[in-house]
Amino acid sequence: MPVGFVGRRGAVFWLALKTGFWSILTLGFYRFWMKTRLRRYFWSSIRPGGHPMEYVGDPWEKLLGFFIAVVILTFYIGVVNLILMFVSFSLFDGNVAGYFLSFLGVIPLWFYARYRARRYVLGRTRWRGVRFGLEPGAWGYAWRACVHWLITICTLGLLWPRMTFYLEKYRTDRTFFGSAKLTQGGRWTMLYRPAVPLIAALVACGLWTLWVMVLQPVGPVLDLFVRGFLEGAFGMEIETGDQSRDPSNGNLSLTPPQAVWRMWLLIPLFGAVYFGVVHYIFGARRVMANHKSSPGITFTSNLRTTRVAGIYAGGTTLAYLVLVFGILLILLLMIPVVGFNILNQIGGIDADAIAGIPRWVSITASVILYFAVFLLWSVVYNTFVTFPLMRHMASTLSLPENDGLTDISQVARDEFAEAEGFAEALDLGAAI
Repeated sequence: MPVGFVGRRGAVFWLALKTGFWSILTLGFYRFWMKTRLRRYFWSSIRPGGHPMEYVGDPWEKLLGFFIAVVILTFYIGVVNLILMFVSFSLFDGNVAGYFLSFLGVIPLWFYARYRARRYVLGRTRWRGVRFGLEPGAWGYAWRACVHWLITICTLGLLWPRMTFYLEKYRTDRTFFGSAKLTQGGRWTMLYRPAVPLIAALVACGLWTLWVMVLQPVGPVLDLFVRGFLEGAFGMEIETGDQSRDPSNGNLSLTPPQAVWRMWLLIPLFGAVYFGVVHYIFGARRVMANHKSSPGITFTSNLRTTRVAGIYAGGTTLAYLVLVFGILLILLLMIPVVGFNILNQIGGIDADAIAGIPRWVSITASVILYFAVFLLWSVVYNTFVTFPLMRHMASTLSLPENDGLTDISQVARDEFAEAEGFAEALDLGAAI
């Protein structure tokens, strides 16, 4: 059973533009309707076996859930921060410890919100009239995620595949389609293979850093920095031939920079790390999708990580170009308001003509352009990143075994109060 995709890029563009415009006019309240309409379009474009998926989420649920979550988070964060600041000033005579502990306290809520958002989306998704769902377990996911992240950080990322596998297994083993439950098979060590490009890129970055900062520093500034760090931290006496001391005044005499061309290697190294991250994230999804199953149902994914990397690179570059040029236009329009004339010294641009614009015109145009820039950024991102990514992921997925679909029966609707409220309040619900 293949999974088809019938959406059109032009339809996504106009839908995102129209709903984003109404979101701006309503000061952001329409964004809950915007996300609902975009999801309905994307879901209906995904058609396993020719039957469209359905998204039946209610924007009123999202709006009310957002208000509920904001009230709860305001009370929680306010009380917790007050206690932490009191303890920080009492014990450490400063607020640094309080801010640090406050940040750590939000991390479990972030994981909690992600799990709840996934549960809501699955609970409002149907195929051939049968509901998907996710069992309750947000706090269990939150503390497991914190422990796995701590282990991953302590091992300098070596156990990242272990964390990826067990967190996905926790979610998958609690996912169901009607009366059928999904199971995540395989072992966490199988995710090291998608991580090979990322590991190679990080090793290359480490060797390059060792080359340009320790073995043969590019310039005297880096040479002095490395020398001072090694002498101060480890008490090592470093002697190099690139610097000498003038006995008359004790100052250092430094040589010019060496082999500055090596700094240009940062560009391909950055590209290699970027590709390695994308290859690991989506390669791990492909591997784990091939090991997901349900009684009488199996999955096969032929997702291509090079295609995904190209989608992200092209789409995000285009989106951020729109953002950068829009911000530059806003700065030009704000010249009469802030009153500085720096453009006269940069490139010979005559800013006097711009400065002659009335202040109210400049402020109004700047506000309109500000919202228009972020609207266009959202439209471009949905059109050139979200759309091709969902199309590729859907069209490369299939169900080789699907006899178990005939034995699946309907389940009751999952009801819970705050919908995606916590994800929206913590700014985790911006994505489709």
